[in-house]
Amino acid sequence: MTAVALGLDRTALELRMYSREKEAVFFSFLFPILLLALFSVIFSGQFEESAARGGMTAGQFFLPGMLSAGVLLTSFQTMALSVATERDDGSLKRLRATPMPSVAYFLGKVGLVGVTSVLQTVLLLLVARFAFGVDLPTDPERWVVFVVVFVLGVFSGTVLGIAYSSLATARSIGAVVIGPMIVLQFISGVYIAFDQIPGWLQQVAALFPLKWIAQGMRSVFYPAEMAAAEMAGSWETGRTVAVLLAWGIGGLVLCVTTFRWFKRGTT
Repeated sequence: MTAVALGLDRTALELRMYSREKEAVFFSFLFPILLLALFSVIFSGQFEESAARGGMTAGQFFLPGMLSAGVLLTSFQTMALSVATERDDGSLKRLRATPMPSVAYFLGKVGLVGVTSVLQTVLLLLVARFAFGVDLPTDPERWVVFVVVFVLGVFSGTVLGIAYSSLATARSIGAVVIGPMIVLQFISGVYIAFDQIPGWLQQVAALFPLKWIAQGMRSVFYPAEMAAAEMAGSWETGRTVAVLLAWGIGGLVLCVTTFRWFKRGTT
């Protein structure tokens, strides 16, 4: 109970520190919301005919991608950047020397990701619904899929981000994280319709969790007939859950085996 209580205190501290980092708040928290608003306005003309017939609007089309990107930004990117920075500036070394249990530090990070991910997702849904008139699903089964994909996406992104933080120093981690993230977003159906991406790039995207998070989100917010545009011609909900769970377990193993409290070359 002491570790849990300390973890809650650590979560509150992490949230305060996060809120003071304006760049992190913008690029990991507000960026998907801003992009949803921009894309919904810029591409609204291309969906006018469809919307007039009661079909998809620009907001509905881009919402799953923005939700998927948000999950990875608030979990994977936030963890990779913050842990690498704290390791290099000596914060982790100092924390390691305190009586605080190690588990409390990780609970604080999980709390940070959990709170920011939920808040961002709620804001995205509210913007989509009330600013751009997106009709949200009424089928409870779709919301069950949404929760499962969201939780597994946040979990896998968090543990993978912590593990990934060991690959670079604070000075270079930004490029090491943001570069691949941009590429994955473009080939995973976040900004571009997935069926418009060349087949070989679809296969590359399928090796990483973002593609499966985006596909899971599309299965929640897209009409059922849109499943024909996917690689397998269906939503593959079971496979999506299995792949994300495998990434989460694999990321947890990597996190446990590769995590370092000290900067390279120090003890």
